[in-house]
Amino acid sequence: MSFFEIEIILASKSPRRAEILESMGLKFRVVPSLADEVIRDDLTPAENARVLAEAKALAVSSLHPGSFVLGADTLVVLGDEIIGKPRDKNHAIEILRLLSGKTHNVATGIAVALGDVVVGQTVVSQVTFHSLTDNQIADYVATGEPMDKAGAYAIQGLGKALTAGYEGSWSNIVGLPVEETRHLLNKAMSL
Repeated sequence: MSFFEIEIILASKSPRRAEILESMGLKFRVVPSLADEVIRDDLTPAENARVLAEAKALAVSSLHPGSFVLGADTLVVLGDEIIGKPRDKNHAIEILRLLSGKTHNVATGIAVALGDVVVGQTVVSQVTFHSLTDNQIADYVATGEPMDKAGAYAIQGLGKALTAGYEGSWSNIVGLPVEETRHLLNKAMSL
C-alpha cells in the first residue's frame, strides 16, 4: 500500500499545509487538532516543534484510530527565543524589527499517528532578513499578511521581499517539509 492510495487526515487548519499536501498529490481531509500548544522549557525549540506535532497528531488520531493522521507545528526561533504569531499589528512590528538584518531558524515538527502509535521528526531551515526600515515594516504589516504567521511573515507571499535568502527546505519554511513528510508517511505505513 502507498500513501497515494489512502486518505490522510491533516490535523491542522493551516491553508498553507493543505496546499502543500495537494501539491504532493495526496488524498486528505482536514480535522483541526484541539491539542494544547504548550511550549516546554525543558525542551529545545526543535524538540518542542516535534512534541507539539506529535500531540496534534495523537489528539486527532484518538478520534479517528484507523486513519493515518499528520500533525505539524512550525516555530520561528531567533537565538534561543521562540517567536510566535503576532497578537496584533504593533506586536507584528516588534517581531519584524527583531528579525531585521538577522538570520533565524524555522523549525517544523512533523508527526504521523495511527491509533496511539506516532513517529515524528523536526526539520530546521534558516532564513536571513534584509535590514528593514520602519517604513518597510509598517507597509508590510499594513497588508495584513503577517497576522496569522509564526514570525509575522510569509516567505511564500509578500514577505519574500523581506528576506535576503534561506538555507534548507523552502516548503519547511512555508509550514510542511515535502521530502521529510513523504519519508515519514512511508515510515508510518511500515509500522
